[in-house]
Amino acid sequence: MVSSTSPVQKTVQKKSFVQVAQASDVQAAGVMVVQTKGHSIALFYHQEKIHAIDNRCPHMGFPLHKGSVKDCVLTCHWHHARFDVTSGGAFDIWADDGRAFPVDVREGSVRVDLTPREDAEDYQHKRLVDGLEQGLSLVIAKSVIAQLAAGKGATAAFQTGLDFGIRYRRDGWGVGLTIHTCMMQLMPYLNTTDRPRALYHGLSAVARDCAGEPPRFAIQPLPETPANFQTLKGWFRQFIEVRDAQGAERCLASAVESGVEVTQLADMLFAAVTDHRFIDGGHALDFTNKALEALDHAGGENAAGILTSLVHGYAQAERMEESNAWRYPIDLVAILDRAFEALPEAILAGRDNRENAKRERVKKEHTKSLETTFSTNFSTNNDATVEQLVAILLGEDPAAIATHLLEALRQGCTTADLAGIVAYAAALRIAQFQTNNDFSDWDTAHHTFTFANAVHQGLKRSPSDELVRGIFDAAMAIYLNRFLNVPPARLPKPENQVDKPDELLHELSEQLNRQQRVNAVGNLVGTYLYSGGDPAGLISALGQLMLREDRDFHVIQSLEAAVQQYQHWQNHQAGIHVLVATARYLAAHSPTMRSQGQTYEIAARLQKGDRMYEED
Repeated sequence: MVSSTSPVQKTVQKKSFVQVAQASDVQAAGVMVVQTKGHSIALFYHQEKIHAIDNRCPHMGFPLHKGSVKDCVLTCHWHHARFDVTSGGAFDIWADDGRAFPVDVREGSVRVDLTPREDAEDYQHKRLVDGLEQGLSLVIAKSVIAQLAAGKGATAAFQTGLDFGIRYRRDGWGVGLTIHTCMMQLMPYLNTTDRPRALYHGLSAVARDCAGEPPRFAIQPLPETPANFQTLKGWFRQFIEVRDAQGAERCLASAVESGVEVTQLADMLFAAVTDHRFIDGGHALDFTNKALEALDHAGGENAAGILTSLVHGYAQAERMEESNAWRYPIDLVAILDRAFEALPEAILAGRDNRENAKRERVKKEHTKSLETTFSTNFSTNNDATVEQLVAILLGEDPAAIATHLLEALRQGCTTADLAGIVAYAAALRIAQFQTNNDFSDWDTAHHTFTFANAVHQGLKRSPSDELVRGIFDAAMAIYLNRFLNVPPARLPKPENQVDKPDELLHELSEQLNRQQRVNAVGNLVGTYLYSGGDPAGLISALGQLMLREDRDFHVIQSLEAAVQQYQHWQNHQAGIHVLVATARYLAAHSPTMRSQGQTYEIAARLQKGDRMYEED
């Protein structure tokens, strides 16, 4: 007698049974494939029961009816993944679970229940967690695609990855969470169809970074401490100074527990991370900026967990005072120390100048505050001022660089705008990178640019006087990188224009299919923008071209930082140079094997219901 099978149903809902075959035919054939309502279903007759399962192997879509069943274990012969034929559950976790359908046999007819899962949202969340825990990029991709296709925004999946990353990596914040946050930052600039792919890459990076790592256990705040914020900040900096991560973490956790505003927490972190020069090659400050951006995306949830994950990196970081390059033949640290002694006076003088200018303008025109206009004129509209300072930043005299930065502050340039100018100079090191350099030198220029961008974004967030030191650190790093532009690669010329710039975006894709098309890509991007091409279209195209490659930490950082800098410089030629720089960096690192993109494409096709390997 043929009987029915039904996977366990957690909720009772209206069934949607569809007649698909005659029981006698299935019994005679042993296995049969039926098509109904957009589903391709394999019917197996085994141990006097009929079982129904999605015919596409959840791993890569191979038709399961070509597999074999023994002892209720269905084996796909392509990669030998094994499944419980009754429930669809995979014994080989990397293959993911298949979908089994309840079967009802009545009067010789086989009916299959096509009712959608009622707990689909919870199920996809659990699958995402499984993918993160087991490092299964295919499972992560499927979950992300399904969640976004169901209209669920990216924030929930981002939060899941963020919580996982700060919990399951003892060393705290690292490459994975930085990639994850970069992808979230880039999301608004990407085409809608590329956003699930960006989220997939970010989550997969978190899973990889945590794979095999011991978990991180939080240190609790001080019990009912009366210490105020300034005391906690001082303790925090002192503990980092002596590389005491536990003491520092407890101070930071106590500050969060006491209800300190995020702006003050940022000030606390920025002070400690710039107490020494260019620590960890710039990564520590960039990670700090990304952690704060992640906290923004998380709506302020779990501030203690997110921010304390940075502390281990601070305490263990290399300090450039310990580096020969920063000490000899010119002692850059000594130059900076002298500049920092003059820094409070320069900042105060600049504030006074801005206030005086504001009062004079109000007196003369009875109009709104001039502070924003004054600083904007200095940083974005006064080409001569910007070009003069950039020329000094790219020059050969580190003492002169420090002197001119101090003078710019005295004249009234805001710290954030000055940081933007330094970030632009750092981008020019990449835009004019000489391809005869060693390939690893790309990263030298890149680290300075992302550090400078982090200083800029940090000062926009929290006007920390201590963080201003980061402007000077970035400037010294730019000085040290001067050999990368010997001779400088030529920047695209404004007179090189075309009538139909949009056609260049297709050519850009083709150029990045070939290795080391650095100069060609830089010139193409410059021509596109000088010809009136849409910058938003270019940014989304660069994002798409980055996402088709296998993940490269620095490429992702570079594009995200360039997009942030472009928002600042979009009305200035500097904005064009910034996008030229990031396009050249992408070209230097393309193409890759693109295996991660293939995994995503498989997941996307399975989600759409494609019959990937079945014959019509």
